[in-house]
Amino acid sequence: MTRVSCSEMATASQVTELGFLQETEAWRLRSPQFPSKVGGRPAWLGEVGVPDPAALQCGLCGKPLAFLLQVYAPCPGSFHRTIFIFCCRNGSCHRESETRCFKVYRNQLPRKNDTYSYGPPPETGSPDGVGYISFELKCGLRLCRVCGCLGPKTCSKCHKVNYCSKEHQLMDWKLQHKKVCNEKFDVSSVTVGDHGFLFPEFEIVTEPEDMEGDGKSEDEEDETVTEHDTQILPAGIETSVDGLNLDEQELESMAKHETKEDMVFSNFKKSIALEPEQVLRYCRGSDPLWISHRHIPSEKDIPDCSCGMKRQFEFQVMPQLLNHLKVDSLGESIDWGVLAVFTCAANCSGEKPYATEFLWKQDIAGDTL
Repeated sequence: MTRVSCSEMATASQVTELGFLQETEAWRLRSPQFPSKVGGRPAWLGEVGVPDPAALQCGLCGKPLAFLLQVYAPCPGSFHRTIFIFCCRNGSCHRESETRCFKVYRNQLPRKNDTYSYGPPPETGSPDGVGYISFELKCGLRLCRVCGCLGPKTCSKCHKVNYCSKEHQLMDWKLQHKKVCNEKFDVSSVTVGDHGFLFPEFEIVTEPEDMEGDGKSEDEEDETVTEHDTQILPAGIETSVDGLNLDEQELESMAKHETKEDMVFSNFKKSIALEPEQVLRYCRGSDPLWISHRHIPSEKDIPDCSCGMKRQFEFQVMPQLLNHLKVDSLGESIDWGVLAVFTCAANCSGEKPYATEFLWKQDIAGDTL
């Protein structure tokens, strides 16, 4: 499995690229490496227009969102291009089909820009050291010590650390800043502690999907589905289930619904069977691999971009990612079946440097488990 950017990923007419998690050196996940990654702090691409704290609040509880993942995906007209997803850590906000607890942003830069060199990224780590994390962008903007997002609030005592919110300032104060906050405080000498807010950090590496499957031909698959889908009950037969009489028409209707649901879920399972650890599927301009027949968006459900152009599917986040995020709990927890990301088909420059894009959440239907 090789490290490739999404600039090498498939178009709609090509093979879908599958994303997998891989542990790697910390320096590979920093902005100058243009990473695709999960968890940790965001590796911002452009430094202009980084979303402010108000733009990165949950639409339900109002708390700061956590960085979930980013996909580096250049395309014609954008030499550098990254899609960012943020989500709420509050499990109760992740209700069925609810998307206000997610935010998606797209940012892009030309090859010649004020932040990165014209040539390829460096092949070695930073001389600053493995444990050092910079909380200041080259342009001078400071980032929150907890989440790595824009930090307009400064510690009133030492004036050397920044935060996105009072909530994160209090979190850092309790963990470690209370012990080191003074005028002689050297930010670079203190390793950032684990606040329990960030998701575990991994690199996303990709490889083409193997389309050979289990060797069955399409004709064999179609024949199997047709036989299963066209079973007809003998006329006039009624069945009694727990005292409820169901006539032939009702049974036919129920059978067709169940068959359609089963077919979608069966197709999902078959598609991931060869690579069950995949956490992402990328194929810009194609269609998502849905996990359920229910809650599939129609064209009108996908809002147009602010530039007026249609949005198209770009990639989806798979439920397998949840196994790596350490979000399981006895009560309410973060959960999804499919997170499908739709972006501007024209790849517009956007009204803001970080353009808002659209995410559709499909949950796992209870009767498919």
